[in-house]
Amino acid sequence: MDQVVNSAGVETMTDEQLDVLERQIAGKYMRIVPWGAVAWGIGNCLVFIALFPLVLLGVLPLWLGFVAATACVALSYLPSHEAQHNIIAGKGRPLRWLNELVGHVSTIPLVYPYRVLRATHMEHHAHTNNPELDPDYDVCAKSSWDFLVKNVRGRLVGGQRDDAYGNALARTGQSGLLIDAVAYNTVFLLIMFTMAWSGYAIEAALLWWLPKHIATTYISYYLSWAPHHPGEAQGRYRDTRAFRSRLGNLGSMGMQYHIIHHLYPRIPLSLTPAAYRDLKPILERKGCDLGAL
Repeated sequence: MDQVVNSAGVETMTDEQLDVLERQIAGKYMRIVPWGAVAWGIGNCLVFIALFPLVLLGVLPLWLGFVAATACVALSYLPSHEAQHNIIAGKGRPLRWLNELVGHVSTIPLVYPYRVLRATHMEHHAHTNNPELDPDYDVCAKSSWDFLVKNVRGRLVGGQRDDAYGNALARTGQSGLLIDAVAYNTVFLLIMFTMAWSGYAIEAALLWWLPKHIATTYISYYLSWAPHHPGEAQGRYRDTRAFRSRLGNLGSMGMQYHIIHHLYPRIPLSLTPAAYRDLKPILERKGCDLGAL
């Protein structure tokens, strides 16, 4: 079947023909190892770690270290996200070790364990926008400003998302993974305490504590709130949307095309824009919310 898609041709297809064509087009973008994400995940973590001696030894000024650290933490999640979906290598494949290495290493700056993120993220995909079962549902808010207030307040007074993640793990019989979270946060707090005790409290705050909070809000906004807003619809073609970000696709971490990820999670992040352009006439026929893209 010809994979050159146009709106006129799509309109004449039956639903069955449309489904076949959609899978054929999506298939072109899968089973491709995202080597860029591999280098990104490992390299970003190494840069983040290197910032500490560089700042403490006076090689970098603290303000520049803060900016770089914030960028590193904000960029730390997506390589792990590729690994969570086994895009680098699935179970039983020769590069499976690399998939897991990237998954574990890349989120060290974010202080979030890979296995917890993977388990809860699978629940998000299975139950997107379900207020009872989607562990990311708590990010829903009427506007960007409401999201910001809710997100910051939640971390200041109770950690709503952590409760949702814990509930998701308990519901799926994976509560044991919370040991990972305890270990990560214990090490983080020990490092913060040790630096403060050694006279580097400001450095600790600006190199890790504050970047972690800024990046967590940024990641939550673009990976959870923006592509699912208003968070009311459910169903394969309705629970995620395409949108145009004022920061562009790079500034939004590629999430303008997040609808492609939910439809075909094995497509690497870097290929979602191209897949979107190829699939757009079909997505329009399916009634997807494609925003202004």
